[in-house]
Amino acid sequence: MTETSNYSDLTLTPAEMAPYIQHTKIDVGATRAEMVAHAQEAISYGFNAAMVPASWVPLVAAELAGTGIGIASALDFPTVGVMTSAGKAAEAAEIARLGATQLDIGVQLGWLKSGMFDEFREDIAGVVRASGIPVKVMLELPLLTDAEKEAAVELAMEAGASYLKNASSGQIETANPASVRFLVDRARDGVLVKASGSIKGYAQGLELLRAGAVLLGTSAGIAIVTDSSDENTTSY
Repeated sequence: MTETSNYSDLTLTPAEMAPYIQHTKIDVGATRAEMVAHAQEAISYGFNAAMVPASWVPLVAAELAGTGIGIASALDFPTVGVMTSAGKAAEAAEIARLGATQLDIGVQLGWLKSGMFDEFREDIAGVVRASGIPVKVMLELPLLTDAEKEAAVELAMEAGASYLKNASSGQIETANPASVRFLVDRARDGVLVKASGSIKGYAQGLELLRAGAVLLGTSAGIAIVTDSSDENTTSY
């Protein structure tokens, strides 16, 4: 279901969108009970994965054991590019050891903008090697020039990224078909695209999948699959 990006004619009911959604909960101060409930929601609705802070990965991994639902976490986030490369790799290895099956990472935008391409690439590659699990690279496209976007995509793929992401959250960009298509058009065989950023409703999600995304990162997954989004729905 998530092995191809040729989805221009894709037709899904809201409930059928669940396997494409990474059910996200990264609220500051979320409690143990809330994280257990989040994992149970992933099971109940059949989401692709539960995306949670690294500190809650062991708990969520235990809740999801045997379900086939992924355990995703994020690194060098929400403020991207602030960790050392060595620290990033070490934390990536620990997150994988704790039970994460996927990892979304921030990148060193300042290095990219400084022309430090080798360092930018190796920062990502170090995480790929250390974790041994699929790595999704949050490229923060709106913060880059056209030339920087092209370089970032190529360097991320050279580093071994499994997925390209348009942005880390809605604070950077509301996920849109144009950004998804930009990444899909440049992705090499085997490299997939995840859309992220203020994905709040079924119609929006379907547009992103039709543009070529194979995963949607959103905290509004339940509203999407029940088609109950309204003007008060929020999502990071």
